[in-house]
Amino acid sequence: MTGTRSRLRALGIRVGRLEPGPLNAITDVAGVEVGYATIIEDAPAVLRTGVTAVWPGGRDVLARPVFAGIHSFNGNGEMTGSYWIAEQGMLTTPIAITNTHSVGLVRDAVGAYLIREGGDAPWLLPVAAETFDGRLSDSERLAVTVDHVFAALRSASGGAIAEGNVGGGTGMICHEFKGGTGTASRVVLEAGARYTVGALVQANYGQRELLRVDGVPVGEAISIDEVPSPRRPSSDTGSIIVVLATDAPLLPIQCQRLARRATTGLAWVGGLGANSSGDIFIAFSTANRIDPKAPTSAVTMVSPDVMTTLFRAAAEATEEAILNALSMAETMTGYRATAHALPLDRLQDVMRTYKRL
Repeated sequence: MTGTRSRLRALGIRVGRLEPGPLNAITDVAGVEVGYATIIEDAPAVLRTGVTAVWPGGRDVLARPVFAGIHSFNGNGEMTGSYWIAEQGMLTTPIAITNTHSVGLVRDAVGAYLIREGGDAPWLLPVAAETFDGRLSDSERLAVTVDHVFAALRSASGGAIAEGNVGGGTGMICHEFKGGTGTASRVVLEAGARYTVGALVQANYGQRELLRVDGVPVGEAISIDEVPSPRRPSSDTGSIIVVLATDAPLLPIQCQRLARRATTGLAWVGGLGANSSGDIFIAFSTANRIDPKAPTSAVTMVSPDVMTTLFRAAAEATEEAILNALSMAETMTGYRATAHALPLDRLQDVMRTYKRL
């Protein structure tokens, strides 16, 4: 909770049917760490931006990569390193998320960090993704620096993590409310095994009238006549990045399939992959750690039938992560607009009307 803001479940609203992990966060997957650098300044420029860093299963990912897969629902965006992930099926660097104009610098800074920390690799293709924060931040000032990226990487930790106006999500807008960073998780019990799927999103997409919470047309009920939009008349601009982590033993093609299911969670909230939206998803599994120098590696995988429940977990975690971003984000006045927070009392009123509270 931040000020008067609350996560979705603290408001009495539950989405999905699977249970969350203890933290209801991507960090419920053991070893996953998240860190932030947040930039909020009014002079000499209006800045509302930052960097989010995700370490997939610890700081030794360069030496012990994890299997990963990507999916582009709509490709008006960027995730560097994605071609190599698609080709090789392994993630060998942390994942960084920032604003559109800073994605190149952030990509290079992640590489520099790994080199300075003694990374043993002949070359690096870091993963950096972006969404556009130019309504709330003077993005042409190129405010994110190498030091900000290093700070996000160094500060990353497990446990409960911040949401809303933080890190790369600082200046983001979602369904014409204040958006940003959100996270959630789901636990899957299959064939005597317990697996966790966690999601972290940077939500910066969507039209107001399409917003749904547990199927309830919240965006229609809380229209722009009641809470003004920071985007009109260009209300379909924006993007979303989704990072999915799991401890279920998945091969690269299974990670790719899991990443694709973030689309379902996005659709449940009201995302449709608008032409101007960069909706790009990555999923990784911490269960198989690969030694790149070994001639062979012994790996495990879940049965194809188990994937169905994992798909549901990925969709539900993505859905709730977006809604947590909305419910935790605070009203922000920025460079060209004011993005109003989703009014939580009105959200509860609407959900109560539909008997979903």
